[in-house]
Amino acid sequence: VFVCLYLLQRHPMLLPRQKGDMLYQWLEVDLGRRTQITAVATQGRYGSSDWLTGYLLMFSDTGHNWRQHRQEDSLGAFPGNSNADTVVQYKLEQAVIARYLRLIPLDWNPTGRIGLRLEIYGCRYTSDVANFDSSSSLIIRLGVRPSRTTMEVISLKFKTLKNSGTLLHAVGQRDHSLTLVLQKGRLLLYHQQGMSSSSSGQLLVSVGSLLDDQHWHHVKLERLSTHLNLTVDKNTQQVHTPAELSHWDIHQHILSKIFGGLRTPIHGLQKPILSNKNFHGCLENLLYNDLNLINLAKQNNHQVTVVGNVTFSCAEPVSVAVTFAHSQSFLQLPGLMSWSSGVFVIALEFRTWNKLGLLLTFDLPQIESTVWLYLNEARLRLRVNKVGRAPLELSAGSGLNDGQWHLVEMNSRQDRLSITVDKDEGATAHTSIPLPLTAESKLFFGGCPVQQSSQECRNPFNMFQGCVRLLTLDGQTVDLIKVQQRLLGNYSHLQIDMCGIIDRCSPSHCEHGGRCTQSWSTFHCNCSTSGYRGATCHSSTYEQSCEAYKHKGNTSGHYYIDVDGSGPIKPQLVYCNMTEDTAWMVIQHNNTELTRVHSSPESTRHSAHFDYASEEEQLAAVISQSEHCEQELSYHCRRSRLLNAPEGAPFSWWVGGPDRGQVQTYWGGAQPGSHQCHCGLQDSCLDSNYFCNCDADYDEWANDSGLLTHKESLPVRSLVVGDIQRPGSEAAYRVGPLRCHGDKNFWNAAFFDRETSYLHFPTFHGELNADISFLFKTTSSSGVFLENLGIKDFIRIELTSSEVVFSFDVGNGPLEVRVETSIPLNDNRWHSVRAERNVKEALLRVDEFPATTKGAPADGHIHLQLNSQLFIGGTASRQKGFLGCIRSLQLNGITLDLEERAKITPGVRPGCPGHCSSYSYLCQNQGLCAEKAKGFSCDCGQSAYTGAFCHKEVSANFKSTVSVTYVLKDPYEVSMNSSAWPSSIYSDMTLRGENISLSFRTLQSPALLLYVNSIYREFLALLINKHGENMQIYKLHSGRDVEVLSSRVMNLADGRLHTVNIRRLADTVFVQVNTHSDELDAELAGLASLGFTGCLSAVRFNSISPLKAALMHSGSPVTVTGPLVQSSCGSSSPAKPYTAETTHSLSGARMDPGQPLVNAMRSDSALIGGEAIHPSNNRNISLKYHNQNLFFEDVICTVCLVKGLSAFFQNSKFTFLCDNT
Repeated sequence: VFVCLYLLQRHPMLLPRQKGDMLYQWLEVDLGRRTQITAVATQGRYGSSDWLTGYLLMFSDTGHNWRQHRQEDSLGAFPGNSNADTVVQYKLEQAVIARYLRLIPLDWNPTGRIGLRLEIYGCRYTSDVANFDSSSSLIIRLGVRPSRTTMEVISLKFKTLKNSGTLLHAVGQRDHSLTLVLQKGRLLLYHQQGMSSSSSGQLLVSVGSLLDDQHWHHVKLERLSTHLNLTVDKNTQQVHTPAELSHWDIHQHILSKIFGGLRTPIHGLQKPILSNKNFHGCLENLLYNDLNLINLAKQNNHQVTVVGNVTFSCAEPVSVAVTFAHSQSFLQLPGLMSWSSGVFVIALEFRTWNKLGLLLTFDLPQIESTVWLYLNEARLRLRVNKVGRAPLELSAGSGLNDGQWHLVEMNSRQDRLSITVDKDEGATAHTSIPLPLTAESKLFFGGCPVQQSSQECRNPFNMFQGCVRLLTLDGQTVDLIKVQQRLLGNYSHLQIDMCGIIDRCSPSHCEHGGRCTQSWSTFHCNCSTSGYRGATCHSSTYEQSCEAYKHKGNTSGHYYIDVDGSGPIKPQLVYCNMTEDTAWMVIQHNNTELTRVHSSPESTRHSAHFDYASEEEQLAAVISQSEHCEQELSYHCRRSRLLNAPEGAPFSWWVGGPDRGQVQTYWGGAQPGSHQCHCGLQDSCLDSNYFCNCDADYDEWANDSGLLTHKESLPVRSLVVGDIQRPGSEAAYRVGPLRCHGDKNFWNAAFFDRETSYLHFPTFHGELNADISFLFKTTSSSGVFLENLGIKDFIRIELTSSEVVFSFDVGNGPLEVRVETSIPLNDNRWHSVRAERNVKEALLRVDEFPATTKGAPADGHIHLQLNSQLFIGGTASRQKGFLGCIRSLQLNGITLDLEERAKITPGVRPGCPGHCSSYSYLCQNQGLCAEKAKGFSCDCGQSAYTGAFCHKEVSANFKSTVSVTYVLKDPYEVSMNSSAWPSSIYSDMTLRGENISLSFRTLQSPALLLYVNSIYREFLALLINKHGENMQIYKLHSGRDVEVLSSRVMNLADGRLHTVNIRRLADTVFVQVNTHSDELDAELAGLASLGFTGCLSAVRFNSISPLKAALMHSGSPVTVTGPLVQSSCGSSSPAKPYTAETTHSLSGARMDPGQPLVNAMRSDSALIGGEAIHPSNNRNISLKYHNQNLFFEDVICTVCLVKGLSAFFQNSKFTFLCDNT
């Protein structure tokens, strides 16, 4: 243990004028040799008010090229002391190996000065080092080892200033090789096959970034039986072992490893990954399993061959870099005495992530000009502004914000000015204007001083943020250490003798394939093609099941399903079949058709393998999450036996279940392990001696079909059909798609009926990313939904009044995110909450209200460290408990089983009824919401529509010979009380008013759409006249005239979709006609012109839907005449370009004595389109037309009425007589 005591006293260099000068003072400790440092401790100056409250730690091997130590890969500051006597110790998460340590004060007691006593804890460090100079290498040949192992490990440390070079080339049997190369500061692992291969190899994995920083980096390559692990520092990437390497037995074959570069013979046999770029730098502690290879080289072991100049000490080139990290950073240097003739060369190397930034600027007062050398859109640009002239601009290079070192050279000659990027690898631009720099000129790099005169330095561009090194003026390297000591030039807010660039995308915080880009101070995730959203592409944009889509109002169709939300399983495309009761998830495979198998003497079996559209882990998750899954398995046979007998070997079988599946010998409709078919369980097989129809072996077609419903045996992965080799044997099989319904997670709920009750679960682990989602309903105005505590950290979501609050602390102080809603949240309806916290921001969304986000502090703590139980519905203190229901609670894609935990918890009940209060709005077109134990359904019995939400039109094509008659009330049947239909239909057929709606397409005019009549000589007819106008004809009393009402909408027989709504109350009739602007169906255009020819849909008379009854509930009281063909009129089209509304008053409000309601109509039957016969007897009737009114002399005859109305519109005045025929 090294204990160093330093007391800072009144030395002038240690008395800062202001805290902004802190970056330019430090305490440096030389430990004499490289040491493994494990902890530091600080204490204030004895008996004083002087102590530090915050500081930075820097480490170095050479006293140059310092590296800042960071906690959690982000936070750099260490907490100091709160008084002069207490010792504050900080244990480093990972030991640091260095010779030199610097402590930089950040803050101190405001009533005192800097005072410090420091202890450093650590131990001696030893290592074996080898130095390579781009032309040297070590070749190690390993023979047969005595023991066999399933894993081999190569580990090493390296440091270099070069961004490319070959570190390792390992050759195994059959000329397979692995090559580990450094390329643009990243470590890449390649696989090559064949000594004569001209291919550059297959890239297996890429790890790390900015590894050319002349600091030690630890590398470990592990080869296991199934995969390779490559670790660089703390970042590990795993890749599956290529098939050629999975059988690579290194113990029975010579293994050749080349470190530091490739030998010349290798270049002639395999194409090198990096041509002519061997490693230049140092390797340390190079181990193969437990074998120290550098030590073998030192001992001149026969297994090791040294090629070139390999030395066993690390050469440490000194390269002083400077970091521009602050908005006020700048470096000012004077001109050279030799600058008098306008000839100069300024060169530097820089690296940055920013696309914009000023590199250099200076004034030329002699010619009234200003020069700027800057980055714009990651290109190098030179701009010369001269008073009274247009600016001169040059540009060179591209993509210069890649974090790599780039060499920039600005060269001025008497007749030529040029800028060059990366010499031969870059680009050059030039002009003929010279720049007369002098010794009095001031060069400003990176930016301008804040208080500088505008005449000396102006910066119209962004400040440069990045690193600069090898800054030269006319080939003379600028001594930046003198700059640091204030002996040369001037500067502000610079970090000298270090490059503080950080790769915020390595490792990437972007999840699920999101693409990471960065600037100097932050990173951004592009989630556009990932299927996820958020600052780190953490949360899925898709629902987790078809059930969830249905309860958002989605109808049947293809949807992406993400079964584990933010978990690792990728979204999958499935078909969701939304029915009134169930949301089916349908996953197809490569052969769902009936497949015929013919007899073949050459083949005794036929096998089929089924490849599903979803991946293995997706299938497993869907089956596990669903309440029910099934798959059809059908076998059709003719002289082809199936299972034969339970005790015998089956002729056919199938394989199903997770992973590779297991052989199953039962068939569709039977139970697992029964060795039977469905008919065997029902005792209904063709031959009672067998348990399958096909086992009877009849010379006629039979089948054994049914559903497989045992989830543990699904999906069906393959099928083997036997007994097909005999003459005359024939078979056919069908394996249907996998169908699942019921989301166990979506309806998993618990009801909290006491404020002191709660559920507890294991600690939530969401260190870097945490997403929490759930639904709740309550009548209480406040309560805690969720809480989890750590020593200092915590996370909590609670309801307070009309807002939800998401609060947490990861070590930077408590942070709250609030969403206030415009509606009360204690309305006993379901409300959704989604909270997410990641390294960039925190987000909270409630229902569909705008989300609230708050950014995370820059370079703050990022790990959420919790250690207590997770409390749901309350807190550990039993205060502020939640009253109500919580449902579908998920943390990082994992659903907590609230129901199971609630079964054993007092004050909490499993499940939560009452869903229609939240979801009834989804039931459309008079559909009624029906409660279910888990969820709801839409009852479409009273609607003219059908479907999951009563949203699908029920429509049919009519020809002149087609009609639908719906008997509302048959007097003979009523007297016998024999109707099986609901009594509510017949409860009151005397109507004071009615509501009628229907949609239609037709090219026919005139045409009858709807006719309703009664035995009391009353009727209503809805029709289109010969002018294409909509007309309603009422006769509400046998003693009154017929009323003819027409709408203002013209040309309804135009083949477009029209919707008519009629509401009558007493003597007032309201008519609305909507015209939809979709195209005419081609099938309708060619229909005949007699009767009604066209398409009718969504026909509704009060609570009766006669067309729906005809198409879906055939039988009494519906009669269909002619071929009624179901079709789609397109009435669900949302387009309504214009709407006409008309209100009429019926004349003559007289009524007979004893009539129960004024202007009432007693309805007995309804006719839709075409011709029909009324149940009553037909009698002779005359139909007369006079002054737009119809008069009837006898009992209504439907046939005559329909035909008469047709004639009525064809002649202006007539008398029509029809007989009994």
